[in-house]
Amino acid sequence: MNAQDANRHLPFHYGWVIVFTGMLCVMACLGIGRFAIGMLLPSMAATLHLTYSQMGFISTANFLGYLVSVIISGHVAMRTGPRPFIFCSLLVVGISMALVSQSRSFYHVLLLYMLTGIGSGATNVPVMGLVSAWFKAKKRGKAAGFIVIGSGFAIMLSGKLIPYVNAVGGSEGWRTSWMILSVVVMMIAAVSLLLLRNRPEDKGLLPVGTEPEDGTPFPAAQRSHINVYKEGMIYYLGVIYFLFGYTYVIYATFIVTTLVRERGFSESVAGNFWAWVGFLSLFSGPVFGTLSDRLGRKAGLITVFSLQTLSYLLAASGLPGGFLYLSIFFYGIVAWSIPSIMAAAVGDYVGARNAAAAFGLITFIFGFGQISGPSVAGILAERTGSFSSSFYMAAGFAGVAILLASFLKKPRAA
Repeated sequence: MNAQDANRHLPFHYGWVIVFTGMLCVMACLGIGRFAIGMLLPSMAATLHLTYSQMGFISTANFLGYLVSVIISGHVAMRTGPRPFIFCSLLVVGISMALVSQSRSFYHVLLLYMLTGIGSGATNVPVMGLVSAWFKAKKRGKAAGFIVIGSGFAIMLSGKLIPYVNAVGGSEGWRTSWMILSVVVMMIAAVSLLLLRNRPEDKGLLPVGTEPEDGTPFPAAQRSHINVYKEGMIYYLGVIYFLFGYTYVIYATFIVTTLVRERGFSESVAGNFWAWVGFLSLFSGPVFGTLSDRLGRKAGLITVFSLQTLSYLLAASGLPGGFLYLSIFFYGIVAWSIPSIMAAAVGDYVGARNAAAAFGLITFIFGFGQISGPSVAGILAERTGSFSSSFYMAAGFAGVAILLASFLKKPRAA
């Protein structure tokens, strides 16, 4: 049976197994490894006596580790193969989180959470790179969209689990939460080793979306190697991705703290808000990734950044509680849309063979936004006594992203 026959006789393409497993990996490395911190920070701050600035620096340390790893992880994964590299990276995430649970000072958390960031970046880049290997251009946005919603499931988990564990465990309950989440990450690492495959050829298949007239057996795999560091469009995408990194992480890191400390919500109610973000975000990747497949990456980016701008403005405004629900709705419904569009876009511009390296490069640039966003927002909040100014700043940067996205050029070949 040739590759095309194998593809046709399967009840579903193995590419969707890759998507499912990739979703679990993103749930572990980003959803748990990064976004759970927003729910954990208030109780950690109370026990470890953290200031607003220190809370921001902890988040920044994670992003610094992420930044260090993403620039090389795509290249290393190309040599070792994504599958074993992703497995080892997830183990780094899980073990470092277990050690955070035992931390006794700000500096211990800072260093260990940086290690978590290294493992997160080293997982995320090759996972998203698999999209271009397993899917043709017209399906990439949709596939990437389903992968990135893993973060949404993790937010839902943390929004419900952490307040419950804290209520049972008291002031030290956050330590138990870190340990439970660590175990979940290591279980997902085992699943990734079992199910992931590096490329369709490993299963005797063609990429999802391959048409009979494509002609060559594995056209995506045969695209020539290029130096992504000399591709101007990749840097342009990187700047837009930087603006996303700078803005979305301010909201993700500090919205729960804002609700608890500035709006007077209980941790449980704030957790419900955060869980709603997680639920709504389940629709973000598939909906807007598919939208970008149909209308183009430019239209997708402009739409998403516009909704994010509204979310940040509503969070900053100090308007009554109903407007906070609207802010959370706008944020959640587009939460993971930009990564899915970017993962698809790099494949469109440089081809499947170069996608992981290109995604690593734009993620490296994006990482500078994640590093600077929480620190600047934390310092600004400490000086003004409120996070409103930080959310206004995020809205302004998102507006710049809309402008840049409007000038995005169409790829020469999909």
